Amino acid sequence: MNRRSFVLFGSFLMVSACAASVPPPQLGADGLPALQVYRIDASNQDVIPFRLLDSINSLRSARQLQPLVYNAQLNAAAATHARDMSVQNRPWHFGSDGSSPLTRVQRVGYSGRLVGELISETFQTELETLSAWMGQDDTRAILLDPTAREIGFAWYQEENGKIWWTLVTGG
Repeated sequence: MNRRSFVLFGSFLMVSACAASVPPPQLGADGLPALQVYRIDASNQDVIPFRLLDSINSLRSARQLQPLVYNAQLNAAAATHARDMSVQNRPWHFGSDGSSPLTRVQRVGYSGRLVGELISETFQTELETLSAWMGQDDTRAILLDPTAREIGFAWYQEENGKIWWTLVTGG
């Protein structure tokens, strides 16, 4: 075997060894990848809001947009709606009492202007949810709205692992 063949064969063996060590994905009964539940517990609940905010501000910075800051009133409006979506068992922008995003931010005393609200029903992380929001024109426009200055963010996780995410922006 010449040197070139040895190097190519050796490279093949290394790649084969790496590929063999990666476990195959777990599949569900339907043949699709099994659901991976993201559990929010005491060890990660305090970092989630800041990891999300840092990610959003990185996306905004790449477009020369002003960074967002958390607002306690918007956080309260987001928390109320995340829990209420779980009670209703549906992701939508209206509360069980008929409230709209505008009504909810007014109820918590927010004096700024509502820019938008994003919601999600998922078992995924906040960053996977952010990625999904960035993948849609209408939700991306809320995250990257140049008039937005503040953000509220909250979630409610059910016992089964389902997470109801709510993000509210204001200016």
